[in-house]
Amino acid sequence: MTATVQRTAATRDDLRRLGAQVVEATVTHQRTKPFDYGFTHRTTAWLVDLDRPRAAFPRWLRGAVTVREDDHLSPGHATLRWKLEHYLRTERLPWTAHRVLVLTGARTFGYAFDPLTTYFVLARDGSLEGILAEVHNTYGERHCYPLTADAAAKGASTAKDFYVSPFFAVEGRYDIRARLDGSRVAVSISLTQGEEKVFTGAVAGDLRPATRRSVLRAVLRDPFAAQRVTALIRLHGITLWARRLPVVPRLPQRTPKGLR
Repeated sequence: MTATVQRTAATRDDLRRLGAQVVEATVTHQRTKPFDYGFTHRTTAWLVDLDRPRAAFPRWLRGAVTVREDDHLSPGHATLRWKLEHYLRTERLPWTAHRVLVLTGARTFGYAFDPLTTYFVLARDGSLEGILAEVHNTYGERHCYPLTADAAAKGASTAKDFYVSPFFAVEGRYDIRARLDGSRVAVSISLTQGEEKVFTGAVAGDLRPATRRSVLRAVLRDPFAAQRVTALIRLHGITLWARRLPVVPRLPQRTPKGLR
């Protein structure tokens, strides 16, 4: 999996100081095979500290919006720190994970669904050690693709081995590009099958400090963010099905040891 991440000294300082953030994000999807189909829509995302995922949300508002540990990584109510470190040990990834910033969608009014959660794993000096891309599908399954900073420098890639869309076979290669600094975050994933790039998805937005006012404004603007994401996914799926795009059968998932 390849990645491009801004890694200047200024960015390291920015990331060390960065607190919880509201992200008024734009999501874009574009497929090119067997026909062109794309869309763009807005969503509300959050950049939170792995060790304090609920710190962005006032206590009186957490019934409406929050980030919960059991919605991410392995099942269960263990802390995200424990889950991440368990995954790193099991998958033999030598990251210190001194600090981890998580780009995610929140649970809204008791419902959680986030197609892509991105973990920016940082060393003590604020430099990037790696990225963990956690992909969720609408069948309640999840899968992580780890990307080390060294792999990013060498331009490595990873095979697609998780069923996401019912209209794409589990084959091909994923590439990731990510950018995080003190003012903006952006993540894109492209899928190449054969010699053709057949899909690109991206989420990007400006960072705004998660003050009580900005959090309340975000919730009032997009109160059912998770529900809306799921509804849009199903709407686009119905549109593709109506255009007679063949459905690829879903096979049993192979769960990485670190996510069990």
